[in-house]
Amino acid sequence: MKLGKVEFCHFLQILALLLCLSGMNQAELTRSRSKPYFQSGRTRTKRSWVWNQFFVLEEYMGTDPLYVGKTIVSVIPRGTFCLNFVFSLEALRTYLDTNWNNTGDIHATKRLDREEQAYYTLRAQALDRLTNKPVEPESEFVIKIQDINDNEPKFLDGPYTAGVPEMSPVGTSVVQVTATDADDPTYGNSARVVYSILQGQPYFSVEPKTGVIKTALPNMDREAKDQYLLVIQAKDMVGQNGGLSGTTSVTVTLTDVNDNPPRFPRRSYQYNVPESLPVASVVARIKAADADVGPNAEMEYKIVDGDGLGVFKISVDKDTQEGIITIQKELDFEAKTSYTLRIEAANMHVDPRFLSLGPFSDMTTVKIIVEDVDEPPVFTSRLYSMVVSEAAKVGTIIGTVAAHDPDASNSPVRYSIDRNTDLERYFNIDANSGVITTAKSLDRETNAIHNITVLAMESQNPAQIGRGYVAITILDINDNAPEFAMEYETTVCENAQPGQVIQKISAIDKDDPPNGHQFYFSLTAEAANNHNFTLQDNKDNTATVLTKRNGFRRQEQSVFYLPIFIVDSGSPSLSSTNTLTIRVCDCDADGIAQTCNAEAYILPAGLSTGALIAILACVLTLLVLVLLIVTMRRRKKEPLIFDEERDIRENIVRYDDEGGGEEDTEAFDMAALRNLNIMRDTKTRRDVTPEIQFLSRPTFKSIPDNVIFREFIWERLKEADVDPCAPPYDSLQTYAFEGNGSVAESLSSLDSISSNSDQNYDYLSDWGPRFKRLADMYGTGPDCLYS
Repeated sequence: MKLGKVEFCHFLQILALLLCLSGMNQAELTRSRSKPYFQSGRTRTKRSWVWNQFFVLEEYMGTDPLYVGKTIVSVIPRGTFCLNFVFSLEALRTYLDTNWNNTGDIHATKRLDREEQAYYTLRAQALDRLTNKPVEPESEFVIKIQDINDNEPKFLDGPYTAGVPEMSPVGTSVVQVTATDADDPTYGNSARVVYSILQGQPYFSVEPKTGVIKTALPNMDREAKDQYLLVIQAKDMVGQNGGLSGTTSVTVTLTDVNDNPPRFPRRSYQYNVPESLPVASVVARIKAADADVGPNAEMEYKIVDGDGLGVFKISVDKDTQEGIITIQKELDFEAKTSYTLRIEAANMHVDPRFLSLGPFSDMTTVKIIVEDVDEPPVFTSRLYSMVVSEAAKVGTIIGTVAAHDPDASNSPVRYSIDRNTDLERYFNIDANSGVITTAKSLDRETNAIHNITVLAMESQNPAQIGRGYVAITILDINDNAPEFAMEYETTVCENAQPGQVIQKISAIDKDDPPNGHQFYFSLTAEAANNHNFTLQDNKDNTATVLTKRNGFRRQEQSVFYLPIFIVDSGSPSLSSTNTLTIRVCDCDADGIAQTCNAEAYILPAGLSTGALIAILACVLTLLVLVLLIVTMRRRKKEPLIFDEERDIRENIVRYDDEGGGEEDTEAFDMAALRNLNIMRDTKTRRDVTPEIQFLSRPTFKSIPDNVIFREFIWERLKEADVDPCAPPYDSLQTYAFEGNGSVAESLSSLDSISSNSDQNYDYLSDWGPRFKRLADMYGTGPDCLYS
């Protein structure tokens, strides 16, 4: 029978134990040993452990300790009957039993796991049982744990996610999965793993040895299905029966490629747009459908044909990929009622691999219908430029504006001036013809250019108002005389010499002649022959004042007034006289004035202080009288209106609205109507300044009062009808105007208290019981309260 290595070792261990127990001596043991384990001869080398490596199977689950092996010594000394074995294995006593000192046997007392610890290292020494002395030096040996297939493969990185482009060819790599097995890869097939796919066929496959997942079908379409769930299995023992296995999941997402062209859902679209829609407004939004996503779905739109190329434009919304159609020019229903656009949508990023699927663009037709709306009148020009001389008389025609209703109805247009742009009411406009005329005298020096706004409203729909702008330039005329350029302060020294220059003067003119100013200076006729000063015209719009005599005295005359005559070059020329004030001053050696005040006046000899006080008292008395007269005249009440016949009327005001406040109580004053020369000084409404054309005074006196009053009301009514800036409320005022021919004349009590009144109201008692109270108050009978 042939023994293996392990069995032979066990046999030798049992033999050594039997020899020890039987009391065999060293010589007998030496003679009975086999040649590989016994030393012959008298000299021997260092002894060592015969069995320095043991093997034990892991995962033993029996009830008895598992025998590992026996330790023996190489040579038993003479006289030694038995040995004790000492092991240094404190940390491992929970797993190995080494208490059998007499035999040297090692047993495993608990289940061993190679994956926790693959081997154990022990240090052991044999001792003489009688003397407790070591037989040989301490030695070391290893106990190895033999592996069994007790661990299944595990995917430590799972579950997996991966992506692969749609339409990929067969065999395109997707992802590699890896499983690990804790068993010993050097012993048997316990750690040899193969891969297989349990779920995900027939779309994907996996290589058995490497775990690389690949596509198994061509033309997988993301738009049909974009995600797949795979289950991959790893099995050890090379996949044989009895092997252990583990699984993991792999989520594979198909990424998009541009394999779908854009397509419009409809071949044509139609939209209605009002003609009043402002420029840059959105008319419509259209979108071509593209099954791709992300950059593959990005597209651009353009108008390739149609009659609205210059009127509309199309752009793309980056977020929604819609085509946005907007207006570039104003629409006009009267000019064109519809537009047709041919629009193309095309992908921006085309994949050449899929050009065979067809053109990656599409076409559609968009029809835009323009709807008519009621538009305000339109002026023939946005800005009118007009000129008028500042010498133009009131009523002079300046120019004409024109507007028309652009709608098909062509409603008549009425004109008015926006008074917010002409607060002083310098101009009027004819409501029907649009002729602009002057309403006041113009002054270029006050305002050289007037910018006014003209309103044009439809007669049928006054809410439709168009606006035109008029710039009126005032032409200059020579209507301003020249004057000194500044307020001169001229001095002359007492020691001045003849011909000495004391002042250089210049002039200004508010007018603006086209060729510039040219002024001429001279002394007036009265001052031409004076012996003190002379004037020299420098011919450059300046003049020089010079002295004519030698020396001046402040005590004789401290101030001189020199009138200077200035003429401009206008046509016709204008002139003015300006007075130059010259003060006599005491000057130093350099001619610089030191003082210009007159010296104190020395009283003439013989004039006493009492006489001077009397003079001053007379002057003071005169001043007091003058002040008293002025005060009395101011306190005297004089009637503002002198008229042969005083009309005193009471005003009855009725309110039918809640607007206006105190201004509604300002009823018309008949006295102001009879005195047109001061009427325009009355208070006017603050929100709208009425424009009233009154009759001239000579004509007014020849017309009865009722006609005048009726004309006034009619003018007010016409102005309110055409003024778009008037308040939106009505104000009703009733005027109790009876005229000069009334039998009752005035019933006001304002004149009844005067003692010189010649009015007789006895007839009131004949009017019935309703007027009895008035008859008692104003009658002259014995029961009257006043006489």
